[in-house]
Amino acid sequence: MKTLLTITLLNMVLVTTVVIVHYEFLIRASDVIPRLCRHHRPRILLGVLAALVAHSVEIWIFGLGYWFMHHSENFGHLQGNFDGSLLDAAYFSFTTYNTLGFGDIEPIGLLRYTVGMEALAGLVLITWSASFLYVEMQRYWNER
Repeated sequence: MKTLLTITLLNMVLVTTVVIVHYEFLIRASDVIPRLCRHHRPRILLGVLAALVAHSVEIWIFGLGYWFMHHSENFGHLQGNFDGSLLDAAYFSFTTYNTLGFGDIEPIGLLRYTVGMEALAGLVLITWSASFLYVEMQRYWNER
């Protein structure tokens, strides 16, 4: 029971952290982009780049979580084409975040709950980025 509580708290910390990171990237992008660029094309391009950087940072946060859990007791492990490195944990996170899931790395044990939470968070955050970019495009599209 203690381990289940621990994995739940760890998942809450990971998800809360990536949501805050995403919010900060988007709010800062919406503040900075209009000051950097006068024309709509660079604004949209910078918005897309900001979203991509935000997603990459969030994926690495989950990757650090997987790496930590894999090397800790009681959380389970990652198996398959996985050598225990941080880079492999980040690769697994990339495939999980966007729900691509190649299947060459498999989560075992309580770690599976984090995988599900990351897939759900990735879906929500990617959708948030899409709506942010849509609003930015609507705001500046007529300035052509």
